[in-house]
Amino acid sequence: MQNSITVGIVGATGAVGVEILSLLASRKFPVKELKLFASEKSVGMQVTFRNEKISVQSLNATCFKGCDIVFFTAGSKISKAYAEIAKNAGAIVIDNSSAFRMEKDVPLIIPEINAKALAFHKGIIANPNCATIIMLMAIAPLHKVAKIKRIVAATYQAASGAGAKGMHDLIEETKAHLGGTEYTRSVIPFPYAFNLFLHNSELQENSYTDEELKMVYETRKILGDDSIRVTATCVRVPVLRAHSEALNVEFHTPLSSKKAYEILKNTPGVTIYEDREKNRFPMPQDAVGQDNIFCGRIREDLSQDNTLDLWVVGDQLLKGAALNAVQIAELLLSKIEFTSPRKTKVLEESHAI
Repeated sequence: MQNSITVGIVGATGAVGVEILSLLASRKFPVKELKLFASEKSVGMQVTFRNEKISVQSLNATCFKGCDIVFFTAGSKISKAYAEIAKNAGAIVIDNSSAFRMEKDVPLIIPEINAKALAFHKGIIANPNCATIIMLMAIAPLHKVAKIKRIVAATYQAASGAGAKGMHDLIEETKAHLGGTEYTRSVIPFPYAFNLFLHNSELQENSYTDEELKMVYETRKILGDDSIRVTATCVRVPVLRAHSEALNVEFHTPLSSKKAYEILKNTPGVTIYEDREKNRFPMPQDAVGQDNIFCGRIREDLSQDNTLDLWVVGDQLLKGAALNAVQIAELLLSKIEFTSPRKTKVLEESHAI
């Protein structure tokens, strides 16, 4: 990798921020200096990184000075308020929120799928929605062989999608339920223990939620094909971590389940995980803490030609968020020479990512 650089993390004490910290250490990302930012209640908190204690700072107009890369993991409101400030301070922003994903000049990147688009960033790079990443990791390789015509997706999304507080709510409400006591949830809006509910992101006039529409529009942008028809139903389930998805994918040309297995068995970032004799297929607990997404039970749709059903599971906090962001940063380092804290030199081969 290139020279050590200065890295910032906005939302460093949240669920995704904590995972990014862990990945930067475990993947030996060349961090020269680490700047951590979070909400006011976390300012001054000590976070350990590579045996060093680092104090969490507050966000302000000058806090990004000297940063080369800044990860934003604190939601759209914070990204909209501070991403341009970080960019103007000389940093490249990798944003995990939905703030910039559909902006024309902002690449929406899954490194295994559309890394070439990274070459055209203008200082801000968007990390896709977690459900979109997990889905496309399984079906984008198939799209290369037999173009996708239509996707029908049903998601079963874990508490981790609502952050650390969502996970806390599920744990504590489950304890309370079993103990016969009351529990007041902090971020989950409906009874959650031993229950599920349709995703509570904002409902639009067409009766789709924001979460469902993200899967529609992000899929088209990442695959570079606006003709792909996508419909999704997103559900929050009482699982602590790792999203699951049932995908029904129609192709323009025939694609057998056997061929799909062959393709995905040789796809980086994808693990075929099943034992058909025991009727055993990927579960959320299999994917927790794993970099790869897990796929199985691929079968040909009995009701429609050129259509496959797939079952996909992935760790929402890793490949669905933090890992994908760190992989984007690693791609940047492979193509960009950081010559000073505020100046970067794009290498000639960067347009051939």
